[in-house]
Amino acid sequence: MQRLAFKMKLNKGQKEAYKARHNQLWPELKKLLKDHGVSEYSIFLDEETSTLFAFQKVTGAGGSQDLAHNPIVKKWWDFMADIMEVNPDNSPVSIPLEEVFYLE
Repeated sequence: MQRLAFKMKLNKGQKEAYKARHNQLWPELKKLLKDHGVSEYSIFLDEETSTLFAFQKVTGAGGSQDLAHNPIVKKWWDFMADIMEVNPDNSPVSIPLEEVFYLE
């Protein structure tokens, strides 16, 4: 099991929209994540900076960041593009974070 973390950026004033969309996460996206080894996925918001901090527990070699070519993922990116910082293909600007401490 590996633990992955990354950060993204939410547009100002979009907290409630972001929460609402994730509270109604599409069943097919949830299944896709689970089928690709994502067993836990949390996203936290630093409201002061609008930074989203994401954490995943993943079995296997990759996590959600490795599903970029999946049509369900691309559709989700398009759905989220109006409320967060994105790349030209609507993928979230995502910066991997290095784990520097872990207490088991």
